[in-house]
Parts: sequence; C-alpha cells; structure tokens
Amino acid sequence: DPQQLELATSSKRRLRRFIVIDEVVDELYGSKVREYFEENNVQYKILALPTTEETKSMDLVLNILQEVQNFSIDRRTEPIIAIGGGVCLDIVGLAASLYRRRTPYIRVPTTLLSYVDASVGAKNGVNFLQCKNKLGGYTPPVASFLDRSFIQSIPRRHISNGLGEILKMALMKHKGLFDLLKGHGKYLLDTKFQSYGGSADHGDAALQTTRIAIETMLEELAPNLWEDDLDRLVDFGHLISPELEMRVLPSLMHGEAVNIDMAFMTYVAHVRGLITNEEKEQIIQCMRGLELPVWHSGCSWSLIKRALTERLKHSGGQPRMPLPTGLGVAEIFNDTSEETLERAYKLWVRD
Repeated sequence: DPQQLELATSSKRRLRRFIVIDEVVDELYGSKVREYFEENNVQYKILALPTTEETKSMDLVLNILQEVQNFSIDRRTEPIIAIGGGVCLDIVGLAASLYRRRTPYIRVPTTLLSYVDASVGAKNGVNFLQCKNKLGGYTPPVASFLDRSFIQSIPRRHISNGLGEILKMALMKHKGLFDLLKGHGKYLLDTKFQSYGGSADHGDAALQTTRIAIETMLEELAPNLWEDDLDRLVDFGHLISPELEMRVLPSLMHGEAVNIDMAFMTYVAHVRGLITNEEKEQIIQCMRGLELPVWHSGCSWSLIKRALTERLKHSGGQPRMPLPTGLGVAEIFNDTSEETLERAYKLWVRD
C-alpha cells in the first residue's frame, strides 16, 4: 500500500522490527542480522528459539506472542519477520495470524525444504495431540525473501530432505524438472545449491531447479489458496507421511517421510498399470540418487491403513489419491482397492 509505505518511511518515528529466528540460524547468521538492523538504524528485538517438530506447539506460539506484546508493534506498518526453516515459518505465521487477528509477517527461509515449500502459499500451523499441523490457519505472508546462500551452511542430509519436496513437484507436474534432478542430483547435493560460474557441464542447475519447483508449486496453490478444492496434486507424498513422521520422530525428517510415502505410491501406480516397470525403476533410482530413503521399517501395513482411514476424515470421505500416470504427469484417484494397495505394499517390501 503506497500510503502505508509513505507513512512508514516519512514518519519521524524510528523503524522497529520484531524478529523470530531459529536458534541454530542465530548462531550462524545472528551477528549479520543484528549488524543489518543497526546499520539501518532500526530498533529491533530478536527472539531466538528452538524450532523443531518436537517444539512445534501452541506453547511456543504463546511464548512468541508474549514477547510481541512486550515489544509492542504497530500491526499495520511493523511486520514480524521469521528467519528459519519450515517449522519456524509455520509457528511465526500462526502467531502473526492470531495477534490482533492478523499482523503482517515476512518469511525468510533458511533451509532448502522451506525455500521451495513453506515459503510458498498461505498455510501455517503447529502440532497438537501428536498430530502434525492439527492447529493452524491460512494467512499468507506479505512477502517471502529467498536467498540461496543460507542453504550452504545446512548439512547434506537437509539438502536431500528438501529435494524430496522438489521431486514431488517433478513427478506430479514437470518432466523437465525430473530430468534435472536425475541428471544433476549429486551435483546439487555436492554444491549445496550454490551457483558457480565455472560449472558449464551443469549450467545453473540450482537456479533452474528451485525456480521450476517454486513456479509449479505456485501454479498448483494460487488458484486454490484456501483449499476449497480438496483434489490437490501437491498432496502426493502426504497421505501416509504425516502419520509416519509423527510416529518415528525424530528419526525421519519431513522430506524423507514424504519420499517414503511417494516411493510406496509409485508402487501403487505401477500395480494399477498407470506407469511401466521401467518408469517405476527410474523414479526409485532418482530417489536413491538424491540420497532419499525409499522404505522405512516403521511404515507397516497397519500404519498405512490407519493413515488412509485418517485421510478420509479430512478429505470429504474420498481418498483423493494423487498418483503418477507417467513421468511428470499425474491424476487423482478415488478407486484404489485395498487389494491393490496390499499387492503394492508386498512388492515394495520385497524390493
């Protein structure tokens, strides 16, 4: 809003910002963040918190809101800034949506997963009663600032974790993105998604991969921001994984749990005759190349059945199962029999 912008910049009042930063990110980048605000003569409060799946709770949201209240922000012109991974962005988004009914906030993702996933869209939330994101809402940020240089400091496993969500978009919507991951996966892991001028063999694979992943995600989310339509291709990998992830915490990261779900569903698609054996093998080999798990002992047949029953409760009584029908193309199915699922499960376990 140009009027608000003019008011904020012409005001005699000093600029003020409330920042929530993940405590690990604060150790790495906190001094630079503080330096930035000091150089720009901004009065600021930085709240460094442990933001993990285990701490992703309403208690942490209330802790943030107590500090916001103490700092006292103008809810029109002083957005809350979240700097961290997906959990941090989710928690701060929920806190901002509750404070004075809606306070603007800005997302600054610092992991690959949050860069291509949590930074896009309107959702926020916290875990509740051992259920993933059971409490939450739809309040989009006023902006997401994307800077890949944050990703260079995260461990290799976290890069692989983010590649799980990128692969999801490739399998559902973009054969070219799948080919990029298949051809450059190891390079992206080795270089931690940084761009180097001297890598002619790979072009700027990091920029291409992240840009396509975000664009395809936006294509899918933007027309259905509030999830009025429950048929969502972006739910691929998210039918069984919420149950699995919460059950085995903290042994699996989000993108890893999603990939295990996608691996099983790839077998379901094959057993249904939607993809060939060669396509199934290409998908599984790509997953292995991205150093993602394709199976987990915690993903039992009983857990799968329980997760799919839970799915029915939240998707209008239909499974709404996204499945690949080729490489980079997909459809949503409501007619997969239990017999087909069990056959796919046995084949998956055997392999």
